[in-house]
Amino acid sequence: MSGAGVAASPGRSSGPAGTAAPGPALDLTPRGTAAPLWRRTLRQAGLEARIALRNGEQLLLTLVLPVIVLVAAVRTTAVDLGDGDRPSLALAGVLAVAVVSTAFTGQAIATGFDRRNGVLRLLATSPLGRGGLLAGKAGAVALLVAVQLVVLCAVAAACGWRPDPLGLLAALPALVLGCTAFTALALLLAGTVRAEATLAAANFVWVLLLAGGGLVLPSPVPALTSALPSGALGAALRGALTEHAVAAGPLLVLLAWTAAAVAASARWFSWE
Repeated sequence: MSGAGVAASPGRSSGPAGTAAPGPALDLTPRGTAAPLWRRTLRQAGLEARIALRNGEQLLLTLVLPVIVLVAAVRTTAVDLGDGDRPSLALAGVLAVAVVSTAFTGQAIATGFDRRNGVLRLLATSPLGRGGLLAGKAGAVALLVAVQLVVLCAVAAACGWRPDPLGLLAALPALVLGCTAFTALALLLAGTVRAEATLAAANFVWVLLLAGGGLVLPSPVPALTSALPSGALGAALRGALTEHAVAAGPLLVLLAWTAAAVAASARWFSWE
């Protein structure tokens, strides 16, 4: 028998007992890092805003109905909107309605059904996290209200409203606080009761606030509505768009409601 050894196959080295040596270790190190939280939150906000705009019921609530109410309020003189420029009064009231529709009614219904279907629980365990998810919902409300602001201002201008930069600037604090307060109230409702009850309650409250909450029409009981977030929001927007002034009293009422609603949501909101 020849003493010559058997040549190893190309590209493979012989290990002990004639076995092939193991190849290079598989590198499972992740390539890249997760997106920063602010970017994940913005993406979530954009996703939720797009979903809302593609939903026919949400679109009716957030854009179609406010536009109809705005045109009717400007064109119909039989309804008393108060003292001041009628298009400005109508725009202020309808902007308040738009904020309540988007931040409270729409957000409560969407969050309630997300909670029932397990979406909240799933997203809360994702890299987005609970804080990012809630911030994304607030960001979606801000995006939708910005769209409403542009559309309603354009419609009001076509109906005779004359824009004033000072008035719009004075309205910003009321819009920000109104969005925050009603979003927190929406999360409180959606996170504590069943989805079907949330749907009924959110729509019922919307009708009540539209009829007598001081959003569009002057309230017959101003002492009561001035203490409500709807009345404070309506008064602050009317003061901004008709008098070009920041209404400190209504803003303080909105701030108090915001603090109370945020604290209550943090205490009682349930993810499932």
